[in-house]
Parts: sequence; structure tokens; C-alpha cells
Amino acid sequence: MDSNMIPTERVYGGTSKDTSNKYDIVIIGAGPVGLLLSTCLARWGYKIKHIDNRPEPTKTGRADGIQPRSLDLLRNMGLKPAIMAHEPAKVYEVAFWDPSSTAEGIHRTGTWASCPSFIDARYPFTTLLHQGLIERVFISDLNKNGVDIQRPWTIKGFKTDEKTDSEYPVEVNLEHIEGKGRETVRAKYLFSGEGARSFVRNQLKIGIKHKDPIAHVWGVMDGVVKTDFPDIKMKCTIHSDHGSIMVIPREDNMVRLYIQIASSTDKDWNPRKTATEEEVQASAKRILQPYSIEWERVEWYSAYPIGQGIADKYTLDHRVFMGGDACHTHSPKAGQGMNTAFLDALNLAWKIHHVESGFASRSLLESYEPERKLVAENLLNFDAKYAALFSQKAPATKDVAAATESKKDVEDENQFVKTFKESCEFTSGYGVAYDPNVINWSPSHPAQSSIIHPKGTKLRTGRILINSNVTRVVDANVVHLEQEVPLNGSFRIYVFAGKPELTQRALQDFADGLKKKSSFFSTYLRPDISTVSHHEQHNPHSWLYTFCTIFSSKRSAIEISRDVPDVLARYRDHVYADDIWDHRVADAKAAAHAKMGLDEERGGVVVVRPDGYVGIVVGLTEGSATIDALNGYFGAFCSKELGERQSRL
Repeated sequence: MDSNMIPTERVYGGTSKDTSNKYDIVIIGAGPVGLLLSTCLARWGYKIKHIDNRPEPTKTGRADGIQPRSLDLLRNMGLKPAIMAHEPAKVYEVAFWDPSSTAEGIHRTGTWASCPSFIDARYPFTTLLHQGLIERVFISDLNKNGVDIQRPWTIKGFKTDEKTDSEYPVEVNLEHIEGKGRETVRAKYLFSGEGARSFVRNQLKIGIKHKDPIAHVWGVMDGVVKTDFPDIKMKCTIHSDHGSIMVIPREDNMVRLYIQIASSTDKDWNPRKTATEEEVQASAKRILQPYSIEWERVEWYSAYPIGQGIADKYTLDHRVFMGGDACHTHSPKAGQGMNTAFLDALNLAWKIHHVESGFASRSLLESYEPERKLVAENLLNFDAKYAALFSQKAPATKDVAAATESKKDVEDENQFVKTFKESCEFTSGYGVAYDPNVINWSPSHPAQSSIIHPKGTKLRTGRILINSNVTRVVDANVVHLEQEVPLNGSFRIYVFAGKPELTQRALQDFADGLKKKSSFFSTYLRPDISTVSHHEQHNPHSWLYTFCTIFSSKRSAIEISRDVPDVLARYRDHVYADDIWDHRVADAKAAAHAKMGLDEERGGVVVVRPDGYVGIVVGLTEGSATIDALNGYFGAFCSKELGERQSRL
């Protein structure tokens, strides 16, 4: 793991060394959502009680697909090398197979990129690896930060009582699965990552709304096969006269097959219907004709019903939260469950961190549910359409032949393929879009200025920052700008400084504004700022901000001591030259500026939330307007008065 990606100091000065039964958070469940939340908060110095009702991590089965946006996140956490060390399968293309009109069995009707080039992804593929191996990567990191998963323990009860203990208002009762021990602890927060059968959700009497009344029973099998099917190393959707299968390649020569066993549209529908391992294998052999398939070994097999559901609420009091499958269930075929869970956890982690650090007011936590529930609703809408199309019986071979001979609908693309293509941005993770609120600027935001959201910007608030390549000035390394600041819980403030000879005054005014006592920057300086190491790259002034300065000049023309004001020069490892050509903006002289839609000469300032989503874009101008706009933005949700309002107090 890259040591630069791991915080070198504890961010939160809480109770991490306290041996009492009081915790910052109790996390129930050590699946993807619980582990990512725990990993973030452990790195940032929080005291965590983390339990799971299983005696060990996932041994077989469960989720296996890491989408491109999630791989970006894992890289930003410094965990990608550990994931890739397991040599996972990588899916760059998806193959579509349907009944042949000229022969018995199936034939390939086309392929499509898993993450098409119109999505500017660093890793345009889906990474496929057994969930247990992914869990172990997180668990190893947690162990390094002093957190052990307590197994096999479960939650037996909880209550929130601010009057008894306003600082640790949540009382949680825990018990060993075999009755070997009991604990009662207090916490500031309780999080349920228990999965679809969440005890916490049931105790809160939060209902599940089923979006699609149609349910399916699916068989899923992981194993090593011997086959002459040519696309066994690719993700495939296969429709035949004998049923449908989805093929997912895996690590260690394994392959996962999803096969539908029953649907609620069947005349003899039974949600408890199942099939044996042998029956599913026999069905797969029929579907794959004229190709053959035999199993050398079966690693895991399960048959289970899948229904679409979404929790009515993700929290009732902003002390007890839920995420992952406890909030949303859907089919596994689009590979979204673990990825959606990751982003649930990330969204909540940084908001808890900023509240508990004293930076943000508690009202920031109110944005967790609407942001993440909207994503889940969009996922379920896509999944319902995708699952229904996948489950439809394919047209009979004779009908395909008849349509071909008559040229009827020849130009009409298969609806399943069309839906897949249209949904690529969403399934890759890059399509996540958060609605306007206090952290995603819109014209109705309290921050108002003519320089906010400058004309021409391509950045959209609530969307992920656009990728760009730049040259780091101190060492001439070409780097990925969006990855330069690790997941440290800080807002990332990118100062696109244009041409130094034109923006020198504006840049100095910006720096002077930062140093004013009433600014968002000066108001939240580190208490230990006088003893911070000279080598601290990301947070020399504040745990809450990291600054990057990007000039539209060649690296050789930039002199940090001359061109960068002292407060920004302290982030010398985050000064860059925008001098790398990009084919997406082929005519631009400063590609990063151009990709963001910022003036290549005059620049602009982009504030990115700790989870990588754009919060606000403002112009870089002479005078105080830039700082005033940012004070207005941060002042909408932080815990102290900023700017002019502070000065008047």
C-alpha cells in the first residue's frame, strides 16, 4: 500500500485510546458497507465497536463486482494494490448471445464495452473478485488502525436517550451468538450494515417498499468449468429457447453463472422453489447448446429469491443509521450491490467526521438519507427494467428467422442490449448525481454571487470531479489530479490559477482572504499548527481542507517561490502544471482547465467534497469576491459564522 495514501496522524482527537464502554460508533455487520465505514472512521481516529454475527469473513459466494468508480475510490484509499494482488478478472466487454436464426442453439449477436469511452474512466472495466477476499483487505487495514471485528456477536437491543447521556446517547445491547457473553455499551452513533434482515430496521419499525411486485428465484453457481464456449472469459448475457444465463468470469479460472429458476409470472409460482446443483448444471448445458460445458469443481451454489425493496427511511433521529442491503435490495445481475454499499458508507463517514470534528452543524447529517436514497431509487428503477428484460423469454428461433427473412425490425436494436448501453454511465458509478442542497450549490443556495458557477463550466455540482492529467511541479511526475489528495476526510479545494502573469493579483488576493480571521480557512485551523511536520503534504493548516494549485503553464515556467502565495505554497506537493495534452479537448493549451470548462487564462476555484463530488465552482477574481463566495458556501453548513457575518459579531 502506498504510504502517502494513509493519514500519518490521527485526525479526530476523540476517545480512541479510551478503554471504557463508550464508543464513537457501534457498527453492526462486517460486509462491504460496514467495513468501508469502519475503515474510514478508524483512519480518522474514531473509537469503534464493530461486530459481526458470522464466525469468520465470507468464505464463498456473495458479491464479486467492483465497478470503475469504486475502483477509483479503493485507489484513493490506498487499497487498490491489495485488491489487484489477487489477480481478479477484468471485464472490458460484454457479449450478447441469442437464438440463432440459421442453426440450432445460440450465437453471438454483438459485444459492447463494459465502460464505454464516452465515460472518462481511469479503469474502464469491472473488477471481479470474491467478496471474502475484498473483506479481508479492509479487515487488514482495520487491524493496522486498532480495530478488530468482534465475532460471532449480534445486537439484541438498543435505545437512544439524550437525557441520560447527551454525548453518548445510544445504548446498545450486544450478545455472543452462543450466549458466551453479553455487553452493554454507549455510543454517539449506531450503524446497521446487517443486510436485508436488519434487526435495527425491524426494531425501528421502518418499512420496506417493494418497487416491483415481480419476484424471481435465481440459482447462482461459482466453479471451474471445462467448455468450448468461446466467451467464457467475458461477461455474457445469454438468451436461448431453453432459458437465460448470465456468465461472470472470476479469479483463479472460476466462472459464476446466474440462472433463473422461477418467476412470479409463472403459473405455478412458488417463492420457495429451488433447484439442485445438478438441475442447474443440466439447464446450463441446454442453454449453451451447441457448446458443451462440464464442471471440474463447484466452489459455491445457492438458490434464492430476489425482490426489489427500499427502506422508507435510512434513519429516524440521525443517531441510528442504516446502509447497504439493510436499505435496498435488488437483483445481483447488474453488479451494483457492493458498489452502492461502498458509496452509502463513504457518504455517511465524512459527514459524521465533519460533525464530530466541530466543523459542520449536526444538520449536515440530514443530507445522508436524501442523497443516498435517491441513488437507490434510481438503481431499483434501472434494475427492474434490466431484470425484466433479462428474464423475458427469448424469441423462438423460428421467429428470429422469420423476422430476418422479412427484414422486419432488422434496424431495431434488441431492447435488452439498448437498455444495457443506455445505462453504462449509471452502472459504472460515474452516473451518480446528488440533488442540490447545502453542500451541492444551486441558484437557491444561500451563497449568492455573480462569480459562482462561471459561464462555460462543464462541472456539475453533485457529480464526480472530471478526471485530468497534470504535471506535479516539485518532481515532474505526471499524475492523476483527482487522485492526488487521498481520502483524508478533507474538502479538496482546486485553485485553477490560469496563466501566472494574468492571475498574480487575483491569486494573491485569494491567499490574503484565506488568512483573514473570519475566513472559512482561518476559522478552522489545526490546534497543533505550530508543531505540524514540515513533511505534512495534505493537511498542514487544517484537517478540513487540502489545497491544490494548477497553472496553465509548462512546468519549466513555474517557480513556486515566485508564483504561488505563501499560504498555498505550503502545499508544495500540490502545485501542478496543466501541460498534458488530452484527446478529449485536443485543441486546448491547458487540458485540465478546458475539461472543467474553466477559462484557460483566468482559471477558477473548484470545491470538491471529501467523497469526490463537486460542491461549488467559483471564478478566480481580483478583490474579495472569490473568498466571499466560498465563505457563503461553507457558512451554509459549518458550525461557526464566517466572513462578514463573523466580523459583525
